[in-house]
Amino acid sequence: DRNDLVLEAARVHPTRFAAMGRIALDAPESQALLTTWKQQPGMKGVRLTFHREHHRRWLFDGTADWFWAAAERARLPVMIYVPGSVAKVESIARRYPGLRLILDHLALGVHAKGNVAFVELADVCRLARYPNVAAKASALPCHSTLPYPFRDLHPHIRRVYDSFGPERMFWGTDWTRLPCTWREAVTLFTEELPWLSESDKAWIMGRGLCEWLQWRECGSAS
Repeated sequence: DRNDLVLEAARVHPTRFAAMGRIALDAPESQALLTTWKQQPGMKGVRLTFHREHHRRWLFDGTADWFWAAAERARLPVMIYVPGSVAKVESIARRYPGLRLILDHLALGVHAKGNVAFVELADVCRLARYPNVAAKASALPCHSTLPYPFRDLHPHIRRVYDSFGPERMFWGTDWTRLPCTWREAVTLFTEELPWLSESDKAWIMGRGLCEWLQWRECGSAS
């Protein structure tokens, strides 16, 4: 929730860090904040999480309803974590076609492992029909029952790739809870999935996300 900490990192290292800021959906003052949200240097969008029950209710009780139209008007990309509520995202994507949505962690439940973790993946892949929806393939090693290279994940990754394509499938880590090293989280995609071309890897490992967020500084130092 520390937007200030991430924005300071973005200020010091603008080619390496940017912020998807947190905002309180239930706070009346939040509605006014969105109109100038991207005027904060380094701020690229908003990240919302609905995996805890009191937050999940906001998707259905009207608390979050104001946000989608406001974010669309402000041209703010939104990362959204919705395990157990993927169907709700479909109605949002359909109603607000100018709102760019990224499904965090493929909407997998926090503690689920093995095939049971992917019970909603068909619903996630169905959202690929909406051009304003992308998928973040992050935290995946957390859901494997096997050691690196996590071969039980490979078919699920391929399914997402076949649905969204490399341009709308973004790599990520959720670093603080990974059961593997950072390098293994990277090489899972760059070395262990032979069906990915070099162009695919470039899109998945950064180019797609940078373009989706309009992060023009991203990679400019390389």
